[in-house]
Amino acid sequence: MHLVCLDLEGVLVPEIWIAFSETTGIEELRLTTRDISDYDVLMKRRIEILKQNGLKLPDIQRVIEKMDPLPGAESFYKKLREISEVIILSDTFTQFAGPLMKKLQNPTLFCNSLIIDEEGAVVDYALRIDDGKRRSVEAFNSIGFDVIASGDSYNDLSMLKTASRGVLFRPPDSIIEEYPDFPAAYDHDELYSLISEAIEDISGK
Repeated sequence: MHLVCLDLEGVLVPEIWIAFSETTGIEELRLTTRDISDYDVLMKRRIEILKQNGLKLPDIQRVIEKMDPLPGAESFYKKLREISEVIILSDTFTQFAGPLMKKLQNPTLFCNSLIIDEEGAVVDYALRIDDGKRRSVEAFNSIGFDVIASGDSYNDLSMLKTASRGVLFRPPDSIIEEYPDFPAAYDHDELYSLISEAIEDISGK
């Protein structure tokens, strides 16, 4: 049996922190796991920037409510659901995901949580589990699933390596250079084709 696991930001929806950066004009908030491989370093810096600028969770949520899935993502997801079960494995947070999940018809999402103080400020974050994407794929493998995984960033690589098949989606050149063995898709039609081919290959084993 097969299962598809997808990253969220950069694959189905825009990068939330980039959108927030564009709204606030704070250039450093544009940095994502495509730029910085150490997620803890990245998140601690983001939280510090929010504190320095007096920005709180509701400020971010107002930006998210105006965001839409990436062009082509809704039809891609709908077609993919016709040929496979799909689970979203993301390093985003429950406090961010709600409005965007509704626009994708509420797919199953495994993600993390922010720690918010009484005034609505982001003071820390809590991982659901360390290296959650990889360990989720390992868990699915342990109950008999062949996993096809797709993501775009450094924090997706352990998931792609653990899956039966890994597909990059619009990755930065640095990842292409470091991991040339992973096929890469640059639009959702191409991603659908690569995933469906992987499903056919696995099903034919």
